[in-house]
Amino acid sequence: MKKKTRLLSLIALTAIVAVGLLAGAGFAQNAKHARTAATSACLVTDIGGLNDKSFNHLAYVGLQAAQSKLGVTGRVIESKSGSDYIPNLLSCVQGGADITIGVGFLMADAINTVAAKFPDSKFAIIDFPQEFLASKPANTRGILFREQESGYLAGWLAVKELVSQKKPLVLGAVGGLKIPPVDHYIAGYIAGAKAANPKAKVLYGYSQNFVDQAKCKELALGQIAQGAQVEFAVAGQCGLGALDAAKEKGGWGIGVDADQLFLGSHMLTSAIKKVDVGVFRTIKQVKGGTFKGYGNTTFSVRAGGAGIGAISPKVPKDIVAGEKLLEKKIKNGSIKSIPTTVP
Repeated sequence: MKKKTRLLSLIALTAIVAVGLLAGAGFAQNAKHARTAATSACLVTDIGGLNDKSFNHLAYVGLQAAQSKLGVTGRVIESKSGSDYIPNLLSCVQGGADITIGVGFLMADAINTVAAKFPDSKFAIIDFPQEFLASKPANTRGILFREQESGYLAGWLAVKELVSQKKPLVLGAVGGLKIPPVDHYIAGYIAGAKAANPKAKVLYGYSQNFVDQAKCKELALGQIAQGAQVEFAVAGQCGLGALDAAKEKGGWGIGVDADQLFLGSHMLTSAIKKVDVGVFRTIKQVKGGTFKGYGNTTFSVRAGGAGIGAISPKVPKDIVAGEKLLEKKIKNGSIKSIPTTVP
């Protein structure tokens, strides 16, 4: 009986040691995994989707760059409606994302809600200041751009080109919704046009939509009927309709956010903001351990985050040279206080 008891005790002790060894091995393995695991980043688009050829697409390009250059694990979730924002953001957090990025001003309430619920997770939102979020979550950073600088350059270029062609100095602009990022572009566009020639006139309106191309095209056609020679599309995927109207009527088109000169010979240039750079740098900060919430990162012409894209080869070289000089003046501060609100 005593031998049996000693045997059982030996077996029990052996089992305990084995479990301890397995647990130790598991702990070591987990520790090793923690040291080698890639940073994960999750991107949630607004309803414009990845095929908008501008805003959301650029954000995705930034995520892809982080995957290839930084070795991060990336995930993107497309939103089909505003009601998708919170579920999609939650999916990122619950999926273990080290940084969750909301693409666009319209996602502010959703970001605020989810960031407040998960204070130990990191968030960023494009085009919305962190301090304006209702709860001012300390785990969130705003990624902002000086769109008015890009708009200024585009408006100036458009008027100079119309002067060279001896055409009426009437410009059009189609915005999606009347929200700060859109108005920044249009306000700068107006200011740049007036700087090029005080007699320039800018017609502008809002489609109340960032997706339906027909709505933007209809608005642009109305402006063209009033004499607009150029159409500036500030409406995401919807804006492609405005650019199509310009092409159809033999006018110039100006793209937005991304360089859209590839859309055709009717394109004059694009007022750009480097959303891809903003996304990439934010993810890089997370990977490097330097990410800080409770604040904003603002990208400008001087910082290399705003400006205009490629210019049509039809534009005279002296005008292109003048535009480059104008850009330098914005960079060195000679031109400042560009308006951010439309008249």
